[in-house]
Amino acid sequence: MQRAVYPGTFDPMTMGHVDLVKRASKLFDSVIIAIASSDSKKPMFSLEERIEIGNKIFADDPKVEVVGFSGLLVNFAKENDANILIRGLRVVADFEYEFQLANMNRAMSPDIESVFLTPKEEYSYISSSLVKEIATMGGDVTRFVDPVTLEALNQKIKN
Repeated sequence: MQRAVYPGTFDPMTMGHVDLVKRASKLFDSVIIAIASSDSKKPMFSLEERIEIGNKIFADDPKVEVVGFSGLLVNFAKENDANILIRGLRVVADFEYEFQLANMNRAMSPDIESVFLTPKEEYSYISSSLVKEIATMGGDVTRFVDPVTLEALNQKIKN
């Protein structure tokens, strides 16, 4: 069984993230969306909120599991019997960092492979940070996020 882990902060989860998960679930038997606690990044949404959003979005996909984690990603993958790490590449600038990360992960755990996926063209420019910025300034992010994320963003901004 091929289990893949798609790690990230997902603050918030965008259509680019959703696209990658859907495509990864066609390639692998199981996909774990591993939401990093990332307290140092001061996320807009708590870890619990991000997990809840992911669970709602993928509620109908039995191949997708959404969990939170902290610590080393390779340890998380081993603990969850996963041997594939999914990484998204939006633009060429992402590659250098992701390549370095993949090599570091391989050095720590040679049995875990990194697989790079690119989002559909219409999602290639979307980032969580841009979505948050636009939403907090009153802009319309409807086409950049799932309706579940949109509702959570609107609630968060109201409060």
